[in-house]
This record gives sequence, C-alpha cells and structure tokens, in this order.
Amino acid sequence: MGTLDFIGETCACAAGMVFHPRRFRLGDSLLAFQRAAYDGLAVVSGVGFLLGVILAFQCAAALKMFGVEIYVSDMLAIALFRELGPVVTAIILAGRTGSAFAAEIGTMKANEELNALTTMGLPPVRFLVMPRIVAAALAMPPLTIFHELAGLVGGALVLSTMGIPTQVFWQHVTATSTAFMIVFGLAKGVLFGLVVGLIGCCAGMRAPTTSDGVGAAATAAVVWSIVAIAVGDGLIAVLAWIWGV
Repeated sequence: MGTLDFIGETCACAAGMVFHPRRFRLGDSLLAFQRAAYDGLAVVSGVGFLLGVILAFQCAAALKMFGVEIYVSDMLAIALFRELGPVVTAIILAGRTGSAFAAEIGTMKANEELNALTTMGLPPVRFLVMPRIVAAALAMPPLTIFHELAGLVGGALVLSTMGIPTQVFWQHVTATSTAFMIVFGLAKGVLFGLVVGLIGCCAGMRAPTTSDGVGAAATAAVVWSIVAIAVGDGLIAVLAWIWGV
C-alpha cells in the first residue's frame, strides 16, 4: 500500500465513522490510549521537570545581570504553553507510541495477519489504524498538561533557591498565561498526535516483510514523525505571527 493510498483510505474511513460511529472499535482505542497516555506519564513528567529546571537556570543566568530573575516565570510559562510543551511531548510520543504502532502493525504484516483480515472482509485500516490514530490524538492533551505542570514545578524550585517565593512565581505564571495560550498549545498537541499516529501506522502498513522490516518501520516512524512535528510547528509559528496570535 502506497502512502497516498493509505492516507486516502484513512480519510475515507474516518469520514465513514462520522456517519456510522458504531463501526469505531472503542475497546481497541481505549487500550491504545492507556499505553500511550497512562503508561507515558512518568517519562513525560520527568522530562518536563528537568526541562523546567534547565530553562529556569539558563534564563536566570541571563536575567540576573539586570536583577529581574522573577521574569523567568513569565518566560517559562510562555515557552511551555505555546511551544515546548506540545512539541517535546509529541517527540516523546513519537519515540514511545509511534514506534510501537509501526512495530505492532509491521509484525502483523510479516505474519500475514493483515492478509487474513482482508480475506475475511475486515479492512485493516478500520480495525487497526483508526483506533490507534484516535488514541494518539486524545493522549496528547493530558500528556502535554502534565509535561507543562512538571516544567513549571521545576522552574519554581529553581527560583525558590534564588530567593524568589514560590507564591510570587505562581502569581506571575497566572498573570502571564491566558486561556487562548493554553488552548492553542493543546490544539497543537492534538494535531501532532494525529500526525504521530498516522505516520506510525503508515510505516507499519508499508513495512517490508523481511527479517529487519519491523525495525526499519519503527525507525522510519520515529524519524518522519519528528521531521513532521518540526515542519508543522514551524508552519504554525509563521501563521501565528502573520495572524498576530
């Protein structure tokens, strides 16, 4: 199956499920959501905490010359909510979940399970792909929120060691953060989740039926997901600047 054929069939399947929602395999999607979201909370939160600590130290070192270390909280909130939160979380999702999707479907293809589904009249895209794509998209908002909160906690701990009260830190974060900023970041996260799920499943469906085909599919899923996330985030940043948001 070619890439364009896969995308077209996936879009057609998604449109069909809008009119026939009972065809959607909710149980499979919930299982994939658990593996993507719940099982990934520890990694996402840990990376977010360390990222907040690093950013706080780096920004504080620069702003200390002007005696305005408190504005590290404002910079941290903007960076996490608008950019780093959804982008870093999506990259982690690509490494954990996108590669898993590619490996699972690639293994099924190597074992000719996909051919068996097709022979029985069961479309592999509806049974295997759609639940995973939906799960990846729905997993991004909670993962992004935990990542951002962990990063802010890390930044608060760093600034507390510099004599800035934690209460003042959170007051600045609250004053800087707007509802649009948070929703904007979460919306980007959902979009990146769709991209990761789509690329991961596509790599699995196109995996070679050789001994190293599954490994190649998993590698391709991670690499192309990261490239797509970077390109997509760049385009969104340009459009946001043009529209003044």
